[in-house]
Amino acid sequence: MKSLFVVLLALNCLYLYAEATDVSACPSTKSLVPVTENTIDISNCSKPPCKLKRKTKVSINQKFTPTEDIKTLTTTVYAQVLSLPLPFIGVDGTGACDFIYAEDGETKAGCPLKAGVPVVYKREFPVLEIYPKMSLVVHWELQGRGSKSITCFEVPAKIV
Repeated sequence: MKSLFVVLLALNCLYLYAEATDVSACPSTKSLVPVTENTIDISNCSKPPCKLKRKTKVSINQKFTPTEDIKTLTTTVYAQVLSLPLPFIGVDGTGACDFIYAEDGETKAGCPLKAGVPVVYKREFPVLEIYPKMSLVVHWELQGRGSKSITCFEVPAKIV
């Protein structure tokens, strides 16, 4: 029974790793937790460009370990289109604490975040019908007090 548990646990870890989305560090932002120390999963997207289907919801699961205590978090999300940042309506500028879970991804943790304690940020956002069909780069950042970047990634996407 113990060996079966170990095999199932290993398969689960492989599944989680296989589902991670290939993202890039934000080029003009130095974050507290580098993107290389995050595991990011964007629904239905393991390799960019991510296809964001209008009139659907996309989920983001991001696992990271803060290197210092963090009292509060804000989400900064925009689409980079022709060098112009266009905010994602209803997500950009919103609080992120309600979307922080313990490492198991099931237990609500909220803020404050403790240094060295892994957390999972889980967020869902609508791809609105009013968004035009186009290619873009999604900039997704979690900021602490004073707009300090905690984590930041970018990923090419296509609204379809």
